Formats: sequence, structure tokens, C-alpha cells
Amino acid sequence: MSKAVTKASVKDAVVEGMRCLCRVDYNVPLRGDTITDDTRIKASLPTVRYLVENDARVILMSHLGRPGGTIVDGLRLDPVARKLSELLGEDVLKLDDCTGAQVEARVARMKPGDVVLLENLRFHPEEEKNDPGFAQALASLGDVYVNDAFGTAHRAHASTAGVAAFLPAYAGFLMQKEIEALTKLLIEPARPFVALIGGAKVSDKLGILSNLLDIVDSLLIGGGMANTFLLAEGYEVGNSLCEPGLVEDARAVIDKARRLGRVLLLPEDVVLASEPKQGSIMSIAPARQIQAGLMALDIGPLTRKTFCNALSGAGTIFWNGPMGVFEMEDFRGGTMEMAAAVAACKGFTVVGGGDSLAAVEMSGLAGKISHLSTGGGASLEFLEGKDLPGVIALKDKR
Repeated sequence: MSKAVTKASVKDAVVEGMRCLCRVDYNVPLRGDTITDDTRIKASLPTVRYLVENDARVILMSHLGRPGGTIVDGLRLDPVARKLSELLGEDVLKLDDCTGAQVEARVARMKPGDVVLLENLRFHPEEEKNDPGFAQALASLGDVYVNDAFGTAHRAHASTAGVAAFLPAYAGFLMQKEIEALTKLLIEPARPFVALIGGAKVSDKLGILSNLLDIVDSLLIGGGMANTFLLAEGYEVGNSLCEPGLVEDARAVIDKARRLGRVLLLPEDVVLASEPKQGSIMSIAPARQIQAGLMALDIGPLTRKTFCNALSGAGTIFWNGPMGVFEMEDFRGGTMEMAAAVAACKGFTVVGGGDSLAAVEMSGLAGKISHLSTGGGASLEFLEGKDLPGVIALKDKR
């Protein structure tokens, strides 16, 4: 993606009295029928409130989990409707389906300012197949389409791309915010631009690593995925998580960094234990000397210092992926120090990915990050330079 992406927003649409079909991302974690993290629901509130305050008839649609095209009672959206009603301060009626005569009849009775939530889109196999008939049935419920679900924008589904063929399509405030923040990373970012990439697997992030090398000044690699790069450099990694089949791909990333003159930093030292278990006997060793039978479960103190120094003077930072098994206190130190370093940076900072967001929330420093991207896979694909179906489908801003 070599040019800025500018899409028309909901503010560019006429919504008063209109039926606004709004795709949101309410794929929230549940324990029974209790929502354990309502971040995604809260993220949709500015768009929903704007539509309500401007006398739109608001028809919300979302998926939840992976029901595989069948009805799964444990994945119904009733808990979401209750939580949304509580956060919005007004009743949100959850319908029992997302298409059909009963849904159409209920939508027809809506008054300006009313909000309804359709049932889980993925109860219908046609949703993930982007079936034109299903997309048209959804579109028939609205006069205007608003997409505020950036987290699903990389999926060409009926509710994210198909509907836009039948209705004028606009970006919600969250979608607009995500596009603007991520475009800022791709188009003339403030220098130096430092990317901090962690997480478990190289296979999830090969594309973004290669693309980032075209635009960053420094690439810092930690977490489980760093072990594959250490293996590519000829070092033993003991029982550490790694992907031997991707050693050549990792080596290609290292070679590209050298060819382009980019700084590429791998762990200098690591926190070792025999298993990822709280209370395990731990030791710190150079990354080049990981002993047989042991696992690298966090970056060590030397690496933390080196990475923090690289981050401290950055004009732009993108962080995706933890530095270790941060869910356990014993292996949390590296990730928490990175959170503090990113938060302390005076430049433009973006943190994306579920684990990274959880780590930032855990650190209590979320408010000091310029942009917290809820996109996950969509954020990575956007930064890979891929066209996202859910973004391409929206009207361009004139």
C-alpha cells in the first residue's frame, strides 16, 4: 500500500431517520454468559451514540466465535445486548435471527433512535462464503451501511464486503481511526521508525516482517518467534518453541535487513526454565548458549536494556506480540519493560494484537499509547500492504 487510504466516514452520510445497518465487532470473550472483556463493545460506542443522537434507526450486526454456520446456543449475542444496553444507557433489543420475515417486520417498526442487535451472523454459512443472496438480505434491512469492525476488515464476508455492493458504505469512527493510525505508519512516519515484533510463531508474521523492513529503521524481534531466527543464525535453542521448517525464511529476513542497511536486533540473553510453569527453576543465559532441555521463555535483562534504548529515541513505534509467556509472572518482565518503554516514547506509538493489548492493559499504561489497534490480523495485513476487502468496499472520501 503506497498511498494514503482515505474513506468517507459516517459523518459524511445522511443518517437522520435512516435505517443504518452497522457492522460492529462484538466477538468478545465469554465465561458462560458473562463477558470477561467488554473492550470491543466500548470501542463501538462513539459510532452507535452518534447514530442514536442523530435519529438514525440503528441495526447492529456482529459475529461471535466460530459456530461454523450452525446455531450454537452458547454463542448467541444475548449477553452482548445486555452489556451494550448497560453501556449505552438504553434498551437494545436482540433479535433471534439476522434475516427473514420476522426480522424485517421488527426493523420496520423501529423509531428514530432505536437500536436492535441481530443474532450471530456466523450461524449462517452464507456469511463467511460472502453469499450475494445473504448479503442482499442483510442489505434490505438498511438504507445506509456503516462498517465499524476493523478487526474483520481483512475478511471478504457478506457483512463486511458483500453488503457494500447494495448500500452506500461508510466507515464508522473506530474504522476511520484505525485506517488513519495505520496509514500514518506506512506514509512518511516520523523517524526513526522502530518495530517491535514478538509472539509465538514466525509463520504468523513472515509477511509483515518483510514488508516492515521496507519502511522501518530498526526491527526488534523477541518472543517465541525469535528462536527460529536464532536457529537461522546457527545457534542451538534447546527445547524452546521454534519452527525449523521456516529457518530459510527467517534467514531471508535477516539477509534483507542487512541488504537494506536496517538494524535488526535479536535477543542477546534469555530467561530459561525447563517448562512454562509458574515457580519453575529459572536461569538467565546468553541467547547463543541455550542448554539442551531448557526453554527460552522471556528476553533477559541485557536484551531488555538494548531494546529499551532502541525504543527510547523513536519517532514512531509499532509493537505487536509479547516478549515471552507474559501470562505467568515469572516470564512477564520483558513484556512489561517493553510496555513501559513504548509508553515513555514521545513519538507516535501503535500497539496491536490481542496479547500486546492485554499486556499494555496489565501494565496500566494503555492511556499513554497513541493508538491501541483492535485489528489483530487486519492490522498485520494492512501493514503488509494488502488491500482489505472491508476497507476497499467503503466509499472513498472526496
